[in-house]
Amino acid sequence: MREALLLGPGPSNVPASVLAALARPTIGHLDPEFLALMDGLQSGLRAVFRTANRLTIAVSGTGSAGMEALLTNLVEPRERILVCVNGVFGGRAAELCRRLGADAVELTFPWGRPVDPAAVGEALDRSAAKTLFFVHAETSTGALSDAAAIAAAGREHGALVVMDCVTSLGGLPVEIDAWGIDAAFSGTQKCLSVPPGLAPVTLGERALARMDARMAPLPSWYFDLGLVRRYWGPDRTYHHTAPVNMLYALAAALREIAGEGLPARFERHATAHAQLVAGLAALGLSLVPPEGARLPMLNCVRVPDRVDEAAVRAALHARHDIEIGAGLGELRGKVWRIGLMGENAREGVVRRFLAALSEELRRHAASRPA
Repeated sequence: MREALLLGPGPSNVPASVLAALARPTIGHLDPEFLALMDGLQSGLRAVFRTANRLTIAVSGTGSAGMEALLTNLVEPRERILVCVNGVFGGRAAELCRRLGADAVELTFPWGRPVDPAAVGEALDRSAAKTLFFVHAETSTGALSDAAAIAAAGREHGALVVMDCVTSLGGLPVEIDAWGIDAAFSGTQKCLSVPPGLAPVTLGERALARMDARMAPLPSWYFDLGLVRRYWGPDRTYHHTAPVNMLYALAAALREIAGEGLPARFERHATAHAQLVAGLAALGLSLVPPEGARLPMLNCVRVPDRVDEAAVRAALHARHDIEIGAGLGELRGKVWRIGLMGENAREGVVRRFLAALSEELRRHAASRPA
């Protein structure tokens, strides 16, 4: 089977060491050897999240499972939660909160723009919400929000702060403790360069206290973190069959990240992004988010007038084995989403992509009626 270059919004390509870990013999999820590996996983995740939180684990499921696990445990029916929406994934969180019976108040921002911390503070004044949710790195638009300032606004108003860092973890600084984030979730398939299937989560003491003081019955058994944490904790109480080989893969990826070092990894993403932006500008293309609010690992590029964005994406895939993403929601048909995540945030990858895109734009222009 051919290997495509995955430059969409995820998954990203997986390094050989992680693929090799997936192929290791499966052992039981209560085997002492596997339980020791779980301890190492928690330490490795704490290092990437930059936290000392004792409940820092990998939920079985993709990034959306991490969102559902945290919000299901932390939000009760009729409780008010302020959800910042500047793209698809903030909207998804608001919809989940409504399904949980919560009073989800949406604070909306233009797509492609970051969340405004001052507006968050004003909205918390008006709403008296007990919980604040925001997306650090909005995958649908390529916009980066100031997590530290948003979290500070939440803490100032006594709100529990929950952050989506699915796209940012491992590619941008994520400082859970320094920023005052109470709970956060991510996914393995983006900057961690692991196949989709796990959702790293971390919960601080305020989040644990909220979870333990919950009055309403939890509507999910699978995502009951009160039960799941007993499997990851010293008791090792059985909850569900853990995805053993996926956890092998995550452990291998965390070793890769530790070996490279977070500062070097962040710099690699920033360098690849700058190279891509310069190359796109040379082709007459621009990004949706303003400079200073752009994600290095997810580049949301405006499609030029009279260009069939789907045709160009299809040609990149068919002729060059390169996958890029389409727009979502308000940006459907208007943008390409180009990911430079984890293993793919490299200058050689950017050169290959720019050469292919340039060729396909020339082909497309030549095929149009005069």
